[in-house]
Amino acid sequence: MAAINDLLYKKRLGGELTREEIHDFVQGVTSARFADYQISAMLMAIAINGMTERETVDLTMEMAASGDMLDLSPISGVKVDKHSTGGVGDTTSLVLVPLVAACGVKVAKMSGRGLGFTGGTLDKLESIPGLSVSMDTDRFMRTVDESGLAIIGQTASLAPCDKVLYALRDVTATVDVQPLIVSSILSNKLASGADVIVLDVKTGSGAMMPTVEKARNLAEAMVNIGSRTGRKFAALVTDMNQPLGRYVGNALEVEEAIDILSGRTEGDLKTVSLALGAQILRLAGKAQSAAEGLKMLEEKLRDGSGLKKLAQMVKNQGGDERAVYDTSLLPKAESTMEIRAEESGYLKSVSTNLIGYAAKALGAGREKKEDVIDPAVGLVMNRRIGERVEKGDSLVTLHTGRISDVKAAQAYIRRALVLSEEPCPAPTLIYGEIE
Repeated sequence: MAAINDLLYKKRLGGELTREEIHDFVQGVTSARFADYQISAMLMAIAINGMTERETVDLTMEMAASGDMLDLSPISGVKVDKHSTGGVGDTTSLVLVPLVAACGVKVAKMSGRGLGFTGGTLDKLESIPGLSVSMDTDRFMRTVDESGLAIIGQTASLAPCDKVLYALRDVTATVDVQPLIVSSILSNKLASGADVIVLDVKTGSGAMMPTVEKARNLAEAMVNIGSRTGRKFAALVTDMNQPLGRYVGNALEVEEAIDILSGRTEGDLKTVSLALGAQILRLAGKAQSAAEGLKMLEEKLRDGSGLKKLAQMVKNQGGDERAVYDTSLLPKAESTMEIRAEESGYLKSVSTNLIGYAAKALGAGREKKEDVIDPAVGLVMNRRIGERVEKGDSLVTLHTGRISDVKAAQAYIRRALVLSEEPCPAPTLIYGEIE
């Protein structure tokens, strides 16, 4: 087995690690044989010198194999999954998963908790009274096979190497290093066992990739490398220069997803959710094209099948399915307050990361995994980029609770929103598809 110093020296000089050397590195990380400072040094060497595509493929596969590899073969048919690189008001999973399942495609989804801006998909789901995201593997596969969908928490035994590297990347300024992003995302998805994986790669002020070019490069790398593993991959590059949905916060985002599935609301969240779902149906062989898949999903919206599937999933996971039909049963904030425009104009730009910080200040997100969040708090964006605003109009509605730092949230939002006297266009929503 290679010594960590030899691996560090080789990568520091810009050398290409062999498959065996990458295997030794991953094993050393997973077994805790290597110290955190040694692993951090390797992360920085990769950040500075990069990795070849072959190295990135090898790192991805070794990380995926560092723990259990879920075998979904007991589930009949094609199994699909979706992953987003993260953003604010990004509730696509709660819209597309039931719609795709309503089209007859099995969605076996393992998700994580949120760190930073707001809760993750699991936190959002747990705001539904009684719902549990814990399920043993046998029950998970049986549930997906029988009902077509389930969203549960990822077990600690899946891609354990990534959990170590992810924590160290966060404190070594190596979060945005492309080979590390690719291997982190793909190792988890490959270990989760799906046949088809569609990626939503965000770009903009609230995304890991600030420019369209960097987001496209990341999407292409993930699709190219992912496809070499024998799975079917595609990606969309989508905008995060403002929150995707109007609602930001756990129960609030569940409510918006329900409103979309109920046909009560339109908007960017619905558009991106359907575009991702259409790609899933195409890759799964359910539709001949994304356009055909989009028509299928729109039909499941119109006839209420998607909403019924969400209710079925909630019931299967112990939740109160009545909340799907009556959102007043979701947690509600103690109070609300408006942030109003101090002048007239057009909403020119939104610093989405600051909107995320505002939601966190209210108690909708966490700094550490053990932090407690309030499922009821958050905010509602009442204006989108390009819209006219009159002095005194409500820009944002805050939903606050006992743990909310309202002054901090107000300050973040005032800094985040920029008005212009001149009309300005809405940002592009979907920048491209990567196949």
